[in-house]
Amino acid sequence: MTRDTPIRIGNISGFYGDRASALGEMLSGPVDYLTGDYLAELTMLILGRDRLKDPSTGYAKTFLRALREHLAEARSRGVKIVVNAGGLNPGGLAEQVSALATELGVDTAVGWVDGDDLVSRAADLGVPGAVTANAYLGAFGIADCLNSGADIVVTGRVTDASLTVAPGIAEFGWGREDYDALAGAVAAGHVIECSAQATGGNYAFFSRYPVDTLLHPGFPIAELASDGTSVITKHDGTGGIVTVGTVTAQLLYEVTGPRYAGPDVTLRLDSVRLEQQGEDRVAITGAVGEPPSPTTKVATTTLGGFRNEIGFLLTGLDIERKAELLEAQLRAGLDAEPGELQFRLARTDHPDADTEAAATAVLTAVAWDADPDKVGRNFSSAAVELVLATYPGASPTAPPQKGSPYGVYVPCYIANEQVPHRAHRPDGTVVEIAPPTRTAGIATDESDPGATGESVGPTRRVPLGTIVGTRSGDKGGSANVGAWVESDDAYAWLRGYLTIERLRQLLPETTELPVARYELPHLRAVNFVIEDVLGKGVAHGYRFDPQAKGIGEWLRSRHADIPVALLGDASEGE
Repeated sequence: MTRDTPIRIGNISGFYGDRASALGEMLSGPVDYLTGDYLAELTMLILGRDRLKDPSTGYAKTFLRALREHLAEARSRGVKIVVNAGGLNPGGLAEQVSALATELGVDTAVGWVDGDDLVSRAADLGVPGAVTANAYLGAFGIADCLNSGADIVVTGRVTDASLTVAPGIAEFGWGREDYDALAGAVAAGHVIECSAQATGGNYAFFSRYPVDTLLHPGFPIAELASDGTSVITKHDGTGGIVTVGTVTAQLLYEVTGPRYAGPDVTLRLDSVRLEQQGEDRVAITGAVGEPPSPTTKVATTTLGGFRNEIGFLLTGLDIERKAELLEAQLRAGLDAEPGELQFRLARTDHPDADTEAAATAVLTAVAWDADPDKVGRNFSSAAVELVLATYPGASPTAPPQKGSPYGVYVPCYIANEQVPHRAHRPDGTVVEIAPPTRTAGIATDESDPGATGESVGPTRRVPLGTIVGTRSGDKGGSANVGAWVESDDAYAWLRGYLTIERLRQLLPETTELPVARYELPHLRAVNFVIEDVLGKGVAHGYRFDPQAKGIGEWLRSRHADIPVALLGDASEGE
């Protein structure tokens, strides 16, 4: 039988390393399911290196530690748990969970899902020597385990939203072609997948709230209904906030155009509507779903070589000249220059500063090479040896370090039929999950450069972030920056003002890079995808901000001529 009342799905992890106390905190209030997302591009590389050293590892051990303390309580309350903490070894983690349950004397049925690990086929995918190669599986394998009596389901790589979609399938009996319901669940899952980012964490307008309010944000809950609509909330009495703004920010996180593709359904982000339904309650409605793509995304990581960096403090006058001297000396002093060598000068200094820190800039030398000796201690020692022979006041930020391996992220696509998807039920039965029979090629969302509109009335030059919120993040070697406002009048101005040309003016680092722009009117948002800004991906460590988390805040800090009518009291004190 299927139910017709909403289910409460709480999240306990947004990344490998998230708040360890979250599982216990979420069990402090009413929930039916708990989900945990532990996997990211960099995480997969870390787990892949773990597996190279010890094939019995490759999963997120922090989940086991949290479960040891709270398994009995979760089972006594009938709360089911779905996590992708299995990483590269979901079967191994499932065995550990079962062993823990036996040790604790807690009756627990464990299911697990695999088939995503395609590393043995990496050469056929065009990525020979890959350390990891994982397909993004959907939610139906998890749902099969739940329907077969699993109390805990462990997966490897599935889409982050699948952890939320699966309980909806299991509880409400959704089929493969219930696209709108599936799409609504994807929207809810995308909002809660990054834990406190939906409850006030990393929120552009955080300064509107007292520090005490944001001191310890509660983790988010999606009250998911049988039609796929949901209400995003959190436990009563916990910190943080749930507003249309916090939910909008998370919907814009790491997306591209209006179509948000997944293995079970393509969500039309431009159909989603948000409404504040009370304190810390935001409804998500209107989601429209389309058939999924005939291909599945596979994320691969390879060891690209070795990387090292060393920073120098440059204080006071002649900063540019000091940086020029150090760079020339270091290049001349290397026995063999690395394959890649970059010098990045961060002008954090201010003229006539009243503290030394405020008078200081940082020059960072970053080296990459396939040969660890070229970027190892020889490299950083060569830099340190210059300390008494270079610019005045020279000071390294750290002692010489060894070079460390870095990874390269490469996405590729494979026909759905070529991706195994297996549900390992608690009774030991293994079921093959068939791919969707109805698919559709993902229509290309055309980039809109935007048309500059006329300002209404007088303007005032203030930071863009006075009225514009942003959320940015990494997409492989690219980054997205979503920008939104809080009224229809402000959106009419934003969509006319924030064009691709304007973005390039405000963020000069994007001038030579491909940029796409998409409008999402229901969210009062525009989203930009900046290609190649992160080089070879997060693990390569190309930028000062390698995960692009701060690009949005950089954009908000740039000054713009904003209509006074939109500012209200927001610009007082500017």
